[in-house]
Amino acid sequence: MDLDVFVAAHRAEWDRLDQLLRRRRRLSGQEADELVTLYQRTSTHLSQVQSSAPDPALAGSLTSLVARARSAVTGPRKASWRDAAHFFAAGFPAAVYRSRNWWVPAALVSVVIAALIGWWIGTHPDVRSAIAAPDQLREMTKPGGQYESYYSSHPATSFAAQVWTNNAQAAAVCLAFGALLGIPVLWVLFQNMLNLGIGIGLMESAGRLDTFLGLILPHGILELTAVFVAAGTGLRLGWTVIDPGPRSRRVALAAEGRSAIGMAIGLAAVLFVSGVIEGFVTPSGLPTWARVTIGVVSELLFLAYVFVVGGRAARAGETGDVSAEDRPTTVPTAA
Repeated sequence: MDLDVFVAAHRAEWDRLDQLLRRRRRLSGQEADELVTLYQRTSTHLSQVQSSAPDPALAGSLTSLVARARSAVTGPRKASWRDAAHFFAAGFPAAVYRSRNWWVPAALVSVVIAALIGWWIGTHPDVRSAIAAPDQLREMTKPGGQYESYYSSHPATSFAAQVWTNNAQAAAVCLAFGALLGIPVLWVLFQNMLNLGIGIGLMESAGRLDTFLGLILPHGILELTAVFVAAGTGLRLGWTVIDPGPRSRRVALAAEGRSAIGMAIGLAAVLFVSGVIEGFVTPSGLPTWARVTIGVVSELLFLAYVFVVGGRAARAGETGDVSAEDRPTTVPTAA
């Protein structure tokens, strides 16, 4: 492409579009139609410049012009409570459902790793002695020891808030740093499974594994599921860097990144529920079967929310991305 000839051929259209955008009075019907036509043409011109004759100054100028025109054509839009309701009724569960091929395998592999770590520690005294001295291990695993007192060491309200904050931070790391090829996500998963495996191994060696599971299962099932979903989303984002599919890498990352931001908001709500259970149910005087039942029911409700509600929304075309009018303009990509 001869850039000078291209600019000379279309400069008048760009100037006319800029002139219409600067009008302070209300545009007539004919002028509004002209604005839409010039916006579409300029979007195509921007695509041609970006693909055939990349010129940073011209591309920047046209990008700004197209963005202003798009705002004028589509009009400003404010988020409403209806958007929030739609997000939790369709967008969030659909996004979790669409990423199931990532977080379900991540969950299964992680649970197996935690079980193997627990078995290794529980059956090897030399490994336990490397973790802590015998007196310290007894202090942690005895009735009323650190593993049990942990859940009642603080007032329920502040403890629930602390748990929610810590878990939300772990999920945020998975989502925010997934683009780094998923490596930080794998580290967060391993750290969580290592801590869980150590607890299983130490309490099993003390003959009190049932007590440990009675304490961890009420909140831990839903909590770990949320972490697995965050990890799966982060891994999916990391894979998008490697293989963006038919979309350009920039467009693919933008779409997956917006979905990940929405996922963070939804998972914060899920982790809030888990934190409430951990703060108020786990240390309560309820019998173990009742506490575990609450945890299992909360997990089943979440899975139904994802696979029934989310599956239906995904099949209807919901992706978890923001609505079309809120997305940046995507210009055609030249072959």
